[in-house]
Amino acid sequence: MTTTPPLGAEVKADPAQARAGGRRRAVLRRLRITPGSGFVFVLPFLIVFGLFIVWPIVQGLWMSFTDSSLALRDTSFVGFDNYTEALGDPDVWSSLGNTLFFTVISSVPLVLVALAMALLVHSGLAGQWAWRLAFFAPYLLPVTVVTIIWTWLYQPDLGMGNQLLGALGMEPVGWLADESVAMWSVTALTVWWTVGFNFLLYLAALQSLPSTFDEAAALDGAGAWRRLWSITLPQLRRTTALVAMLQILASLKVFDQIYILTKGGPGGSTRPVLEYVYDVGFTGYRLGYASAISYLFFALIVVVSLVQLRLFRQED
Repeated sequence: MTTTPPLGAEVKADPAQARAGGRRRAVLRRLRITPGSGFVFVLPFLIVFGLFIVWPIVQGLWMSFTDSSLALRDTSFVGFDNYTEALGDPDVWSSLGNTLFFTVISSVPLVLVALAMALLVHSGLAGQWAWRLAFFAPYLLPVTVVTIIWTWLYQPDLGMGNQLLGALGMEPVGWLADESVAMWSVTALTVWWTVGFNFLLYLAALQSLPSTFDEAAALDGAGAWRRLWSITLPQLRRTTALVAMLQILASLKVFDQIYILTKGGPGGSTRPVLEYVYDVGFTGYRLGYASAISYLFFALIVVVSLVQLRLFRQED
């Protein structure tokens, strides 16, 4: 039982509590946040970001206005000559056409196939762990391993592709040697390799959807297809917008698998813009001209991104 001291009586403080309070106040004074102190914490990131992101961008932009070359030490300012030459270069336009064609024929299946795979797993299919592993495992493979696998599949004589066509009584196909087929062959490789990432995004979105709407529709007699079209897919609009945006940007920047698989052939039918930049800069030694092409392509990607954001914002 505690007693209350009489009114006016002096209350003596506990010396231990007083010392503890003093120590707390001293610590708080030492840890007091002052204006600008947060800059110290972000300074390491700013240094790394400036050295490896900002400085290369600025240096590359300056280089695009010069005749910089790996074969010459002297560099002179040429203004917009590199940009003018790039806009009139037929190889730039043909490689850009290949890039856009690849973006269209790869982005559509990479969105639709990923959605179908996620719906299949989310439906409660038996052995879900095995399906998830099978769908996502190719995405973990390095690009070199993927291209080696598909190079063997596309072998004209021993590859599984022509073996299957022969078993069906069909003529063999030059998967990587026919200009009309080569880009489709690269697209098939890309879909098999990268669809697992989009599959995970869709699966995560499906698992986060509330089940109340679907259950209510089922009680009202709506079938599985009606619930899919009227309830599930509308709730996935934001995820679909995100997947489509990421996929289009990734397809526009295609380089690795095409360079290793076909080197841009046959006849330049699969050469994307980034491979042409590589050829001009490191084979032709024209770094200034290659930089100009890169920044024109960068401007195109920015425009595509802004258009996508605008369209998605209007939908919302």
